[in-house]
Amino acid sequence: MFVSVVIPTYNRRPILEKCLMALERQTPCPELESYEVMVIDDGSTDGTPEWLREASERFPHVRLIEQAHGGPAEGRNRGVDHARGDVIVFIDSDLVVTDSFLSCHALALQRSWTKRGDRLCFTYGAVINTANFEAPTEERHKLRDLSWAYFATGNVAIDRNVLERSGLFDTGFRLYGWEDLELGERLRQMGVELIKCPEAVGYHWHPALSLDQIPRLVQVEGERARMGLVFYRKHPTRRVRFIIQYTWLHRILWELLTLGGVLNERSLRPLLRWLIRHGYQGTAMELLRLPLNRIGVRALFREARTAGLNGSPL
Repeated sequence: MFVSVVIPTYNRRPILEKCLMALERQTPCPELESYEVMVIDDGSTDGTPEWLREASERFPHVRLIEQAHGGPAEGRNRGVDHARGDVIVFIDSDLVVTDSFLSCHALALQRSWTKRGDRLCFTYGAVINTANFEAPTEERHKLRDLSWAYFATGNVAIDRNVLERSGLFDTGFRLYGWEDLELGERLRQMGVELIKCPEAVGYHWHPALSLDQIPRLVQVEGERARMGLVFYRKHPTRRVRFIIQYTWLHRILWELLTLGGVLNERSLRPLLRWLIRHGYQGTAMELLRLPLNRIGVRALFREARTAGLNGSPL
């Protein structure tokens, strides 16, 4: 099979270099005839396109596509449109993969196609979160790395024709969140099966938590709420309500765990500062998730009221 790896990117040049270097080191296998790497620059302002053109000899598999800043959904669709492969692999530009990454996806897909007698499936690899920029692949697998998502573009491989039949990504998701899970709902309705492929490992790098990240994290929750309603309008089901946390169960849960908002991003700041100073950034992030979830759920209910959304949450 010919694999096209589609990577949208926006101002991620340092980690993107590690991502692309890892993809140039892929080991061959009988199922993997060849591959290309489609980098879709989403209007970066950090010199990413110029750097890629200058470094083209270092990355012979890379094809650069540029677009005005329109979001990852538009970028992934554009990448698929320009791709030459019969299989599409989606990863994020801050993912550093192992040398056998593409071979593992290719082998798992081929085995599933043969067993099923059709191509209505996709492989879902493992994603390990790390803050180790110098050596991201040295991070161990942690319980919090487990994901229950059905289709998440951090690490998936799918037959191109199946993907195109689904309608690709909805570009109405222009803010943060949900565009990949919404596509997953359509794939599910088509009867497309998720095949776990834990051997295809990617290390998702993000900087360790610092206090100056908190305003952006709060902003993201607002964006997720707005996009969550876009998701729910397209798929007004109980399953989607639980995915986006648009239920009274979630509202009560996060209010209780934050004592009605007493534990918030401001009141927790001294404790977060202490944890970060003593090297417990991961613990600090997990603690911060409590008020962030409350902020996100409150924003979701507020957006729903403003939009006049019919029906009450479960």
